[in-house]
Amino acid sequence: MKKPINEIEKLLDEENQDNLILYDENNKKTEFEQVAIIPLNEEIYAILKPVDSIEGVNEDEALVFSVQEIDEEDCLVVCEDEKTINKVFKEYYKLLESEGFEVDKELLDEVK
Repeated sequence: MKKPINEIEKLLDEENQDNLILYDENNKKTEFEQVAIIPLNEEIYAILKPVDSIEGVNEDEALVFSVQEIDEEDCLVVCEDEKTINKVFKEYYKLLESEGFEVDKELLDEVK
């Protein structure tokens, strides 16, 4: 029998494209679509888009999560530092460009 994998293992599995189920501090379940994994400054960040609406997040927006160890367990934590979020998205846009996708130059200029 195959051992069940946690959400971070699913996220880091290049073959896995399944949505992730994350729980907030109130144990509220939210489903996220995987957009990208961005390594930056020796840290791992994930860009995830909520499947259902979340208060304060527009339908066309995604959130940046960092992988952090909490109580000896790896967890995905919403990144709230605007500077870090901008760096992650800038790296994401560069990645898209390198893969041949057209990226609006204004997006790159907006992200400082």
